[in-house]
Amino acid sequence: MHHPEYHTPLAGSRLNWLRAAVLGANDGIVSIAGLVFGVAGASVGSGVLFATGIAGIVAGALSMAVGEYVSVSSSRDSERALLKKEKKELEEYPEHEFTELVGIYEKKGLSSDTARKVAEELTAHDAFKAHVEAELKIDPNELANPVQASLASAGSFLAGAVIPLLAIILPPDEIRIPVAFGAVIAALIATGTLSAWAGGAPIGKAVLRVTLGGIIAMVATYAIGAYFGAALV
Repeated sequence: MHHPEYHTPLAGSRLNWLRAAVLGANDGIVSIAGLVFGVAGASVGSGVLFATGIAGIVAGALSMAVGEYVSVSSSRDSERALLKKEKKELEEYPEHEFTELVGIYEKKGLSSDTARKVAEELTAHDAFKAHVEAELKIDPNELANPVQASLASAGSFLAGAVIPLLAIILPPDEIRIPVAFGAVIAALIATGTLSAWAGGAPIGKAVLRVTLGGIIAMVATYAIGAYFGAALV
């Protein structure tokens, strides 16, 4: 028995936020894992390792928050400018804009009569929304919030970043590296699986990509830390 699928803008929006959160968490895991493995490779004490990890988490979370705020703010400013321009064109050239809307639906495969009927009904309901969604692919009621985006980005980074820090700080010195390595791999498998699920992509490939990247980061930074740690002794 076939079950119909229901796709709503809200569901799509939630999936986009989930993907962004997973990517932020993955960034936090790999960034801080690379940092603490590099410092651990230099054979420093737990106090220095903890302080370094905390500094890295704070710096990374703030960087993510500021970067996301600037990016989303710029995007929203551009969208608002386009919306303002479209509104002005609708007020000054309504007939031209209507013809343009009909043409958009004709290009999508509708007949001229059907395209005109659709344009008429949508224009009668909400001309501005009909035009900006068809022409600009923008929902004027769903513009991104830069503050919300920055907090979500920083929060997801922080959630991922604490995993490698705790995993390398809490165990005894003699086993902290393998324990942290295993914890990071497990966390990356989880984020890779969530990322693939949210995007409808093959899970195996996504998991392989993120775990391989994490392994390279940990091995490379640990080797660099060990080399310079030995050189400075």
